[in-house]
Amino acid sequence: MDNFRNLTSRRTLLKMGLLLTGSGLVGLKTVHAFSTTTSNTPDLTEAEIQGIEKALGKKGKYNTKEVTHNTNFPRNDLAVTVKGKDVPISFGFGGWAAIKRTMDGKSAVLMSDCVLLQEEVNPLITAALESGLEVGAIHNHFFYEEPRIFYMHIHGMGEPVELAQKYAAAISNTKIAVGNQPAPSDQKQDPGDKIFNVTELNNIIGHEAAINGSTIKYTVGRSDLKIMAMGAEMTSSIGLNSWASFTGSENEAYIAGDIAMLDHEVNQVISTLRKHHIEIVAIHNHMLGDDPHMIFLHYFGVGPSRELALAFRDALLVLGKKSHGHNH
Repeated sequence: MDNFRNLTSRRTLLKMGLLLTGSGLVGLKTVHAFSTTTSNTPDLTEAEIQGIEKALGKKGKYNTKEVTHNTNFPRNDLAVTVKGKDVPISFGFGGWAAIKRTMDGKSAVLMSDCVLLQEEVNPLITAALESGLEVGAIHNHFFYEEPRIFYMHIHGMGEPVELAQKYAAAISNTKIAVGNQPAPSDQKQDPGDKIFNVTELNNIIGHEAAINGSTIKYTVGRSDLKIMAMGAEMTSSIGLNSWASFTGSENEAYIAGDIAMLDHEVNQVISTLRKHHIEIVAIHNHMLGDDPHMIFLHYFGVGPSRELALAFRDALLVLGKKSHGHNH
């Protein structure tokens, strides 16, 4: 990608406290040095939030602490199985788009994750580029899923409402768009807190689960790190997080999720998960130009929910430890 041809030299400039000029991300505004910015990120205004939601066609959620607006885009049109077992869309087949301001307040960034069938990938690439957005990554999150599902990360810089309009234009001819989605299935399923002993799992993992239909999900940010990309701080609500989603039953649960890691943490996390008999599904980037650069590991496992929770907890315990010379 032309915008990232000189990525290494750009990172060097950032670490020196210089400014990126010229062809910055998406060819828009100058991106200021990450390491020298100490001010808090400005809030989105109420008018901007309303404009974002109007453009995207649905209400989202505004995280006041992380000053980020997030909109979910579930693929309710899909019927997905994993290892031959029906799984709910909330298990990991919903996308999102998040918008926040850069730390200097002069621009905003959009990050997103799009859930796609394989034949939908390249048409969306074309639409995203034509809308003035960029593609950061394309990859799998699962093994054994039917139909085959891919995930595309699209990002951009600009004004908040402008970014929402560009994203809406990019997805307008896809099943992601709100107007092209059926209503969620009204199948009678027990809620996740009736299926699992959520209190026990919360205590094991050390975080509180969110209940979403018949699944429960843990989302854990990297509060030990300050990660910057495109002049904005990457926090949990804009996709910089580790997560674990549970479905199935207490004795035969499915777990799927993601671990957000620094380079030197990758193989420690792999080793930890494999000791718990968790399958490693994918290792990849989600972002371009992030500093420090983050690697994301997707995993999948089957077993008693308590044992799966222990695996996720132990992977989280690896994070934040100092490198011992293996950071390549």
